[in-house]
Amino acid sequence: MDWKIFLMTFTAVFIAELADKTQLVGIGIAAKTGNPVSVWFGSVAAYMLVTVISVAVGAILAKFIKPEIIRYFGGIVFIVIGILLLTKKI
Repeated sequence: MDWKIFLMTFTAVFIAELADKTQLVGIGIAAKTGNPVSVWFGSVAAYMLVTVISVAVGAILAKFIKPEIIRYFGGIVFIVIGILLLTKKI
């Protein structure tokens, strides 16, 4: 295992996921159900599946598209989403 890539990925995902809507959903469901262990397992399972899908798609795309293009495309998508949110189009 490449620990440098592991730590870089862990740090990026951890910071990106702090206090986002996923945590708010988890807080809400745990508070409503009173069963935090089940909420935790459900959240972890869902995030694992999403991660498997995104890593698989990234690995497939990398065979056909340069990683720089994927990175630029992702950046452009985030900028467009930000503009749409600021202009209240979404």
